[in-house]
Amino acid sequence: MKSKLVAVAALAALWTAPAAAQMVKAQDPQSLVRAMQDAGYAAKLSTDKVGDPMITSGASGTTFQVFFYNCTEHKNCATIQFHSGYDFDKPVPLDRINEWNRSQRFGRAYNDKENDPILEMDVDLDDGGLSPALFVDNIEFWTSVLGDFEKHIGYRR
Repeated sequence: MKSKLVAVAALAALWTAPAAAQMVKAQDPQSLVRAMQDAGYAAKLSTDKVGDPMITSGASGTTFQVFFYNCTEHKNCATIQFHSGYDFDKPVPLDRINEWNRSQRFGRAYNDKENDPILEMDVDLDDGGLSPALFVDNIEFWTSVLGDFEKHIGYRR
């Protein structure tokens, strides 16, 4: 009986190992690149100004970055942030930015030090990460929010 239990446990470990290896985790930036590219997004892995991983991608003509946070020695990160910034000749009024934040649940907006609008959305990939399908769902949600924000601030009509 004991040998059957050991055999079942060994088989269960084999079945779960490939699934765990396929998870999208901030500790493995290349897993994000693979999931993004498999879903048809461009994804170029580099490093940000402090040396943490960063992915540059885009959707509908807008470039965005994926920043990695809660990293240990620029590796073993826990969370990511989708980020898009815009350069306007005239500042987007703060009441327009505040209206976005009051009416939208996802996608936090603010004006940077040059008064240009910034949109960000955080995703927690700690404690095992996300399946590639759920990660791509988050990307698709981000790109939808991105399009809505661009309309809201008058970047796109």
